[in-house]
Amino acid sequence: MDIIFIKELNIDAVIGVFDWERQIRQRISIDLEMGTDISAAAASDGIADTLDYKAVSQRIRVLVEESQPQLVELLIDLIAKTLMAEFNIPWLRISIAKPGAVRGSAAVGVVIERGQKPS
Repeated sequence: MDIIFIKELNIDAVIGVFDWERQIRQRISIDLEMGTDISAAAASDGIADTLDYKAVSQRIRVLVEESQPQLVELLIDLIAKTLMAEFNIPWLRISIAKPGAVRGSAAVGVVIERGQKPS
């Protein structure tokens, strides 16, 4: 299995549990690895034969905008389930970081892995 990745997809989101967090947008950073088979795309050189990372990125942006969750845990699970279903992704690893969420740290966040891990 091959891996297509997106690194540091930065999105301004309404996310958080405190009242003040519900009134502003905070930057989140998403890293995503998606298991796939690129052999058809390598043979055809056609976008229709691969996992379109632009379409994946746009879908993530829409999910973040529409969901406006309190917890990163809900958002990351929603993204994983949606991408796997809509883009037929058998395996993915995704991380969401909230820079500056905890004083003294560069970022805090969550990492999940779903599906059958590539060999």
